[in-house]
Amino acid sequence: MTEPVSKSMHATICRRLDEIAAEENITILLAIESGSRAWGFHSPDSDYDVRFIYTRPIDWFLTLGKKRDVVERPIDDLLDISGWQLDKALGLAIKGNAVLAEWLQSPIIYRAIPEAHQAVLDFCWGAMQPRPVMWHYLSLAQQHQSRAQTEDGRVRLKRLFYTLRPALSLRWMHKNDFDIPPMDMDSLCAGAALAEGEAEAIAKLIALKIARAEKAVGAAPDALIFSIIDRALDQTRETLKSLPDQPNGSLSAAADRLHIALTKQLS
Repeated sequence: MTEPVSKSMHATICRRLDEIAAEENITILLAIESGSRAWGFHSPDSDYDVRFIYTRPIDWFLTLGKKRDVVERPIDDLLDISGWQLDKALGLAIKGNAVLAEWLQSPIIYRAIPEAHQAVLDFCWGAMQPRPVMWHYLSLAQQHQSRAQTEDGRVRLKRLFYTLRPALSLRWMHKNDFDIPPMDMDSLCAGAALAEGEAEAIAKLIALKIARAEKAVGAAPDALIFSIIDRALDQTRETLKSLPDQPNGSLSAAADRLHIALTKQLS
């Protein structure tokens, strides 16, 4: 398997992040890889999904007028780069945003201010709730499951993995007291209590995915793959019928304090 990010590509991405920081007058707290290269099943032609969290100088917040809380750049065949402002990220953490939780634990980091990264990670872990995280992964799996198979019984490999990974995330949560799941396939499989045959079926599917183009279509995989998915989704639907909401309104003041502290520190 090729390295998910080569040294030369890592350097290219870091240079692009530096350019964006200068163009936007922002400070990047954390920049990571968020797509299949971080998940552990990138194809040879997979692009790079770079995501970051940033803050701006204090004076920017004091000026009048409507302001955007995201930074985006046009997507090309190689790079997909965008970021969330710190206050947006903290607000989403309070709502139990699973995407942010994944960013904060990505195994591929391009830029990081360690103290800020740890502070946001600690806040996020204290704010995360099982119910919205499970809804996220259930919805994601259902969305891609409906488009994973072709009319002739073959599978779109990318769609299948975009179904399997959230299904494994849900299984991992059920096996680990509803904690927030890791983002990469190795960690998910290690903590999902897979039977030997299930682990072998997933390993074979990963080997096929990383050898094929991003939009490849293949023969239907081992039936165990579909069984893993179906059982995880069915179990989650039952769990969500009784899993309570845990309002996080009290975290707003803590989010404000963290936002103010990091903005002052980095302005």
